[in-house]
Amino acid sequence: MILKIANLSEGIHELFFDGKPGEIGLPKPFLNSFKINLKMDKRHNQIVLDAVLSLEAKFECDRCITEFIQPIETNFKHVYLFGNEIPDNEDESVTYLSFEADKIDISQEIYDYAEIAIPLKKICQKDCKGLCSRCGTNLNVKTCDCKSEEIDARWLPLQQLKNKLPNN
Repeated sequence: MILKIANLSEGIHELFFDGKPGEIGLPKPFLNSFKINLKMDKRHNQIVLDAVLSLEAKFECDRCITEFIQPIETNFKHVYLFGNEIPDNEDESVTYLSFEADKIDISQEIYDYAEIAIPLKKICQKDCKGLCSRCGTNLNVKTCDCKSEEIDARWLPLQQLKNKLPNN
């Protein structure tokens, strides 16, 4: 996604974009549409980009293997500094531009922050019961007739402690 900065006056500029994730280089699991609200604060030697990215992704639940669609929202800031010399230290949230730059490409930042926003544990619902470890029945849909296994004697003191806790 290219933003034109030529002839952009100093101050705060708010922009809004929406479209299909493929249009901005976001592959599966992202689907349907995206929305991005940008606030650009332009000063003499820098632009501070403050973005809110909203989109949806299709996942498979890690507990019950059911497919579900989850909304994802991520906020990020990125700084663009104008200058002729680029310092050796690399801060990933800072990009250096020449004074002659007339546009900035924020595609990589959008991609990176969308990927980071994908949850590590993908759960279809907070109280997902998952699959039976013996027969594979989805316990969210129906209960199975499998008998629960006996607890290893080494874990009994821990089980007794758990039973003493409130809300159990």
